[in-house]
Amino acid sequence: MSSDLSHTHPGGPRVYALVLAALVALTGITVAASYVNFGAPWVNVVIALSIASIKGSLVALYFMHLRWDKPINAMIFAGGLFFLALLLMLTLIDTETRDVVPYWNSKPPAGGAATK
Repeated sequence: MSSDLSHTHPGGPRVYALVLAALVALTGITVAASYVNFGAPWVNVVIALSIASIKGSLVALYFMHLRWDKPINAMIFAGGLFFLALLLMLTLIDTETRDVVPYWNSKPPAGGAATK
């Protein structure tokens, strides 16, 4: 019984080094973007999630070998990303359309304002 130890990863070391360099660069962009105010808070969230999605896609495509796997697996992955984006979009819409409610009670006490 012989085991096949000659299996090599598709892409090779050069591809993995390029993906690693892209991940490090995207991490630097994420850190730099965290210091920039893009206006509305939701814009910062969208930018951060976009960068994180790109990094996650690179990891899934190259380190999890999804790029060289069967096309149905890529479709399942894309469907998962679609539903994640839908969930996050609906959550952002929900939180942006709420009235601002302070954490303290803004109504005066039932007996009127307290006086001394």
